[in-house]
Amino acid sequence: MALAGRTIQAPGWAVIRFAGRRRVLVHARIVAARHPPPAHCRRLGTKAARIVRLAPVTHPTLGLPPADFRASFAAAADEIRSSRVRIAARALEFAVEADPTLTERFDEATLRGLLADAEVELERVAMSIGSGSPRFVGDWAEWVAPLYRRRRVPLDDLINLSEGIRRAVRAVLGPDEAAVADLAIDEGVRVFRWHRRLAGDARKRNWLLQLIYKGA
Repeated sequence: MALAGRTIQAPGWAVIRFAGRRRVLVHARIVAARHPPPAHCRRLGTKAARIVRLAPVTHPTLGLPPADFRASFAAAADEIRSSRVRIAARALEFAVEADPTLTERFDEATLRGLLADAEVELERVAMSIGSGSPRFVGDWAEWVAPLYRRRRVPLDDLINLSEGIRRAVRAVLGPDEAAVADLAIDEGVRVFRWHRRLAGDARKRNWLLQLIYKGA
């Protein structure tokens, strides 16, 4: 740096600061050239504020919009919610008809727990029908599968109960709504079938295969 004919060595931090400020000014000029402010802002000599509004998302990674529970068959979903106690009771009756050993293997408290969970599953079915997305029953199945494993309740019984719900909801649904409900229940059954393969499930196993497994 020259000052009055004399050469003065500028400190290193000053050079870095000057270079950084120069880069900022150059970047600002490039941005201003590519995105000029509106005419009224140029007349007033002010900078235009750029406001970006992003659509709401359910997950910052997936970028999916939140589910709209009135987008599909909202009236059918409301009908299920208003009748879920009756539908859940009928679904448990269908499950007992398919497997009469339920009343022998489980006491009244466990059966009442299955009845309460049938009402919860019906709420998830209603969410799927209202939004048109079948994923809600599968998500619920992922949550409750470990709980039933700890309670020593076979997941085959949850599959049986889901099939009872499939039969029971058809009394209040039309063909189009029933198709969405079938897809949603299929998601839950798929999750239960995947979890039943894991060790620790309380289902009755083949004694010969167990003997071979232990002998190996």
